[in-house]
Formats: sequence, C-alpha cells, structure tokens
Amino acid sequence: MSTPRVGLRCDAGPRRGVGHLVRCLALAEEFLARGADVTVFGTVERLDWATAELAARGIPLLPGPDSAAELVEVARRHHLDVFVLDSYELDPAGAGALRAAGVYTLAIIDGDSRGQVADLYLDQNFGAELPALGSGFGADLPGLRSGPDRPGLRSAPELPGLESGPELGSGLGAELPGRLLAGSGYALLRDTVINARPPVAPPATAVSRPRVLAFFGGTDAVGAAPLLTRVLVATGHPMDLTVIVGRPEIEAEVDDVAPGRGQTIRPVPPTTSLPALITEADLVVSAAGTSTWELCCLGAPGALVCVVDNQRESYTRVVRHGLAAGLGELPELTAGGVAGRAARATAARTLHGLLSSPQRRAMLAARAWSTVDGQGRARVVDAVFDAVRAATVPG
Repeated sequence: MSTPRVGLRCDAGPRRGVGHLVRCLALAEEFLARGADVTVFGTVERLDWATAELAARGIPLLPGPDSAAELVEVARRHHLDVFVLDSYELDPAGAGALRAAGVYTLAIIDGDSRGQVADLYLDQNFGAELPALGSGFGADLPGLRSGPDRPGLRSAPELPGLESGPELGSGLGAELPGRLLAGSGYALLRDTVINARPPVAPPATAVSRPRVLAFFGGTDAVGAAPLLTRVLVATGHPMDLTVIVGRPEIEAEVDDVAPGRGQTIRPVPPTTSLPALITEADLVVSAAGTSTWELCCLGAPGALVCVVDNQRESYTRVVRHGLAAGLGELPELTAGGVAGRAARATAARTLHGLLSSPQRRAMLAARAWSTVDGQGRARVVDAVFDAVRAATVPG
C-alpha cells in the first residue's frame, strides 16, 4: 500500500472541551508512526497549547467540513484513504456519504452512534462491549439514581476490555452496520502518557500530606474545579493540592478558596506536563471523560465526577468495578439546599477516606493500571489498515 492519507475531523475549545482532539491526537501519533500522511480538520479555539501540540508533530490543522457534501469534497480534494470522525455535532449522514464515496470511515463514539453509517466504530469506554446499563444499575453509587434491579456485570478480572466484531451480544454492536471495536482495550492515549506508564502498579505509600491533583479536561468546560477544590478543602485533611485551571475565570474562583490547616492550593494553567503531574500525585480528582483512561494507564488512584450526561454509563461501570472512586454527578454536587449539602458531604467523606488510606489508594491504582495497557491505539490502527489493505486486494 502506498503512503496512506488520513484525515481526522474534530473540534476543541473552552466550551467544547478538548477530549475529542486529545484522542484524535493519540490516533494521529500512531498513524504517523506507521508512515501515514495525517491532517486534522476542525476548529481549535483559544487553545494555544493544543495548536502547539499539533504543530510540534507536523500535523496540519485545516478548517473542518460540517455537512456530508463538504466532508466528501474535502476527502476527494486531499485524496484521503481514511477519514476519522470524532464529533457529537457533525451531520450524522457524513459517515455514510464518505463510505459511499469509497473513503474508509472510522466513527469514534461514546455509546450513541447518532445513526452514523461507518465502516468501523470505536467506543473506547470501559464495558462498552457489554449490553447497555439499565436505569437501575449503579443505584448504590454516589450521585446515581435508583431504579429497577438489573443483573450485575462481571467482575473486573473477567472483563477483557477488548472485543471486536459486527455483533456483541445485545449491546450496541448488534445495531451497527460496520465493525465495532469496543472496550478499554482500545483506549486512545498519547505518546506522553504511554511513555510515562510505570512498569508495575504503584505500591501503597503512607504520606502525612498527600499530593493531590485536580483537573477537569483541558478547559474545564463545565467549571467543576472551584467546586471540587472546596470539597477537597472541606475534608479537613492536610494536602498539597494542584488544580489545573483551564480558563481565567476558573482560576479566579479557585484563588478565592481559602485552604485549611496543613493545606496548600496551587492553581496552574493547562500544561503538556500533565502525565508527570499525574504520576507524582498520591490522588487525582478528575472528570469521568477521556482522562479516565490516562489515569488508568498511569496507575493513578483516582476519584471521578460525572460532569455531563454522556459520561454516566462509563462512570457507573468504572466506579462499580473499583477502577476509581465515585464522587457523584456534578448537578447534584452543585445543587442548593439539603440535597446539595448532603451530596458534597458524601463526596468529602469519600475523599477523606482516600487521603487517609494508602491501601485504598493502592487498590484503586492496581485495578486501574491492569485495565488499560496503552496499546489501544495500535490495535485500532491495525484494524483500519487491515481493512484498507483487504479492500485493495483484487478478487
């Protein structure tokens, strides 16, 4: 096969967040390592560090087509062999139009395919290869609503986190026209994360003043940092807290939080040194999005907040299987009145338990580390190139 030409369609910005761009960047790094020509199509708004990441890898950033016709036109103009679509906003008809035009199409999804008709689908979320959770699953988890009982999932050691095929039981794969790569075995991670992965899960380490890292995506689009900073302070436990502040207004709110006795708070802007900060921390508090797989790969003891609806199912499974502690859903944590105070008090108790127990932190770290091995993107690119080569073989 001659040099493959790969396009990746995604957007990032202060309100959109950077999750789509980060996982596309990870995939782009793997395509580049395999000798492909790679271009990102989309908008990156007011995120100098993100555009610098692309430039450092020699990846062009061009305006992103939105409609099905525009996607096909761009694919033809750039002679693309493969087009990766990672967006909740694109016209769902775009995948089918690209496929009909002879462009191999990979749709990255989070549970909902949005009706896209692609050649290949990727859902990297933990447990994505299993049937969808009912409203009752996870009723015992913080911030999750109760409902009718459902059979439980298999325990973590039994979960392969690596399934593929046209049909996966009664789950999403049975409804898709193309092949589905499902589970955390396909998690897309950047070079900086893979290279920082420790050879074994971090052991239990007793410290009187734990180092805590709090971050909520590259931009903290939902403004979770100030609230979780206050909840951490409310634990009363000594700590050195570093908070990634994605926007100036977030930094101003974090600056207003007064630390307690034996506590320090250090706000820092988004940084390319995030993997190092994660591995140095005794506890990481984060949103239950793309960064979850980075924490797992690095063996970081994590406490997660479900900040948007499409994180709920993954959050439920991750917490249920002990890969991270659950702090609840952001709307409940930000609520007023008795319910809001109770939710914040529950989250503070969970955090205090983790801060005071190196054994609990080590148990989370070990389970997380064993779940994501950092080879997910290689498996995805293998699947893409195998399919493209098969399609070009005569007969």
